[in-house]
Amino acid sequence: MKKAMKIKILGAILCSISLMQVFAQDPEFTQFYANPLYLNPAFAGTTKCPRFVMNYRNQWPSLTGTFVTTSASYDQHVETISGGLGLIVMNDRAAQNTLNTTTVSGIYSYQQPINRKFSIKAGFQASYFQKSLDWSKLTFGDMIDPRKGFIYETNDIPRGGNVKNIDFSAGILGFSQMFYGGFAVHHLNEPNESLIVGTSRLPMKYTVHAGAVIPIKEKYKDGSTLSPNILYRRQGEFQQLNLGLYVNKGPIVAGVWFRGLLFGEKYRDSFIATLGVQNENIRVGYSYDVTISGLTPATGGSHEVSLAINFECRPKRVKFRTIACPSF
Repeated sequence: MKKAMKIKILGAILCSISLMQVFAQDPEFTQFYANPLYLNPAFAGTTKCPRFVMNYRNQWPSLTGTFVTTSASYDQHVETISGGLGLIVMNDRAAQNTLNTTTVSGIYSYQQPINRKFSIKAGFQASYFQKSLDWSKLTFGDMIDPRKGFIYETNDIPRGGNVKNIDFSAGILGFSQMFYGGFAVHHLNEPNESLIVGTSRLPMKYTVHAGAVIPIKEKYKDGSTLSPNILYRRQGEFQQLNLGLYVNKGPIVAGVWFRGLLFGEKYRDSFIATLGVQNENIRVGYSYDVTISGLTPATGGSHEVSLAINFECRPKRVKFRTIACPSF
């Protein structure tokens, strides 16, 4: 009982502090290649034919303040505009809908071949977001009775509500048949997302990602490959490094990852296991994050599910190079 009380008190203090000054970070997807438009707007239209993607993430389900993020996206190449178009809708719910964020983004990308083996693709993204706070779900120190817990009404004046704003992002990809890499900058205009009086800028997010698809042996006709990958991300004072490897054999894809978060002096977060099944039209993946930071084992890890459907389209006599990169 005492331990539970301490946790609630700590939560109330953190909520109060967060209303005064917040250093926000974007929602995180473990299977970042399974949500390509969210990773880098330059991925719009990279499969040429229409593609529909859905992602669901439940982070730290053992905590009462779990983070649940869902997204859905659609993209395809449109020859008449010499580029790709994409649409992504995302909803992020923190602490059982205490803080709710919904974002709608439109994307345009353009591909330029450099030579027979290498191409560059650049993308631009415009977004509209709405963030809302449910004040009734917050708890404060003056609501606590030393013996009975949270039984009083707070004297704190209700604040917050919702904020709406626009946001801009851009990215670039370079790829050949075997190697690929990209760079993206989100929140170029650093929009204000403050829910109270004052300004709270959403800091720019810088993402660098790279990897390769290496055939295991040419004699294998099932297309077995190894795919080492790296991702580095920085947003404000927050830094992240992902190192991992995918193995693809036939319709089965498996991967192992280490994710390190640098905030202060410590640099560790979780080990990740990914398993997926795919064919030419449908891809389904699941990943589990094993938390190894100071929060373990109370968090319950993180679960993530992804689904992608690639629709068939009529082939045209147009030179178009698709990027060969992991699907999860």
